[in-house]
Amino acid sequence: MTIKTKTVICAAALALVCGSQVAVAQVAGLQPLGGTTEQNDSLLHGWSVRKALVDEPVYNDLNEKIGQVYDIIIAPDHKATWAVLSVGGFLGMGKHYVAVPVERMDIRNGNLYLGGATKAALKSVPEFEYNKLEKATKPKAGTATTTQ
Repeated sequence: MTIKTKTVICAAALALVCGSQVAVAQVAGLQPLGGTTEQNDSLLHGWSVRKALVDEPVYNDLNEKIGQVYDIIIAPDHKATWAVLSVGGFLGMGKHYVAVPVERMDIRNGNLYLGGATKAALKSVPEFEYNKLEKATKPKAGTATTTQ
């Protein structure tokens, strides 16, 4: 077989394969991926930690910005129990990470508040170290976990 003949055969095979499949577009929110369309639509009315809390500023009672939410820690009982705040730093350098109980924080007028805190006081707290955070255990086959 010549190179020209091989090229023609490959092109014909490719055209046959591509032409035989129907293109189906997937639209986010309309395809039930793990739930029904109605369930996925209800998620649009839910609350996203990423969009509502992470990277949001945290203020004290004097409306001074004392840090921002860097992460939310989920405890083994499936509850958000700690907020990791980043304090200080400039352009990502010199940040100090502090874990604060979520129950100590308030939401007022759409802003997060940590009453009685100052930037200096948070910087004096021992830094939260991610390398000491235990990795969540994976469920074993045949067991299911439920959230409450």
